[in-house]
Amino acid sequence: MKTRTKLTLLFTIVTAVLVSLYGIAVYYFSKEAREISFYSELKAEATAKANLFFEGALTEKEMHRLYKSNIQTLTEVQVAIYDSDYHLIYHDDYKVDYVKEDSAMLASIFKRKQVSFFINNLQATGTVYTYQGKKYAVTAAGYDQYGYHSTLNLLSISIFIFIIILVLVYFAGLFLSKKALNPAVEMVKGVKNITAGKLQLRLEYQTEKDEFYELAKNFNLMLERLENSFSSQKNFVSNISHELNTPLATMTAELELALQKTHGTEEYRNIILNTLNDVKNLSKLSASLMNLAKASYDPSEINFEDIRIDEIVLDSYAKILKENPQYSIQINLDDSIEEQKLIYAGNHYLLLVAFTNLIDNACKYSPDYSCIVSIRIISGFLSVEFINHGSFISEKDYQNIFKPFYRTEEIPHKKGHGIGLYLTKKIIGLHHARLSVLSKDGITSFQILWP
Repeated sequence: MKTRTKLTLLFTIVTAVLVSLYGIAVYYFSKEAREISFYSELKAEATAKANLFFEGALTEKEMHRLYKSNIQTLTEVQVAIYDSDYHLIYHDDYKVDYVKEDSAMLASIFKRKQVSFFINNLQATGTVYTYQGKKYAVTAAGYDQYGYHSTLNLLSISIFIFIIILVLVYFAGLFLSKKALNPAVEMVKGVKNITAGKLQLRLEYQTEKDEFYELAKNFNLMLERLENSFSSQKNFVSNISHELNTPLATMTAELELALQKTHGTEEYRNIILNTLNDVKNLSKLSASLMNLAKASYDPSEINFEDIRIDEIVLDSYAKILKENPQYSIQINLDDSIEEQKLIYAGNHYLLLVAFTNLIDNACKYSPDYSCIVSIRIISGFLSVEFINHGSFISEKDYQNIFKPFYRTEEIPHKKGHGIGLYLTKKIIGLHHARLSVLSKDGITSFQILWP
């Protein structure tokens, strides 16, 4: 079932319930008002006939004649009068006695002074009338033909109007829901035109800031992110292909050269060493790509635990020196730092990759292959700083240093793939820390601030 139909039916049902409650309330209170009004008429009629009987304006026969004359044209109220000994002293028509008073009923009237009750479809009332110091019970009964007829007409009209209102509400609901959901229909048409090759398309939306405006706006922002992601993915794949092709092409050339003719032992040794270096280079690239994939996981899928930052720095120190014995690394840890301030929630493996990249980068671009790692507290933040001397980052490199596969043109002989700093930036971001770089007066510093 379409949303338009659901909204229309829901709107119609709610309206039906509300109108039904209103109709029931009107009918109920009209019915109650009719009963109260007719009881008042019965009491007035009882008092009037009692006055006529006792005051002697009309004889009993004339009152009987008046009663019989009136019932020919309208529903007359039947009145009866009893004395305090429960003896009947007057009745409009005792042959057709509506009330059929008994001693218990008369006793109740004398005791309560005023009673009202139903006898089948007839309404009846009993009241105490006082004349010359004596008390009399006067009963009056009648059928409210006009009142019942009016109430029945009200019920019929209410049901008819209720049906008309539901029909009108249903069609009005269809019209209004169509108009209200028209932006959604237009958005669906727009979405159908957007494909993987047309991510530059955007949904149009009105300037009125309603829910559809927010939906279209956020959908366009999502498309923009997807477009950037697809573009980055294409560039990423292109760069990977280029990076993989270089060592593979070199290895192919070296091996083809080895097969062309017979070489001496030293020449074969050099070919094998060159090929081995290319394999190691390819292995490093593969490891970097694997680490990049891990750093791109959803943060909720990465295992975080309490770790000590200084211990990871020491592990990175040992790893770098094992692979590059020529590097000189100095670690300065502020002795005043409390142990608790060195403990953070993080992923040991990813942080080890990040710190190793920063130390290797600092040593690689330092003339004497040296790096200083400084751990201290700055304005309440834990700072881990990687410093080298002699290198300088140009303005162009400064703007692109954290972009994937970007390599400086200032020092072309340095080997690398342009993944390390980009990967490090992602890892530090996953740990809700901040990585910044500063290059000035021959000193380059990469600083991580932990909250």
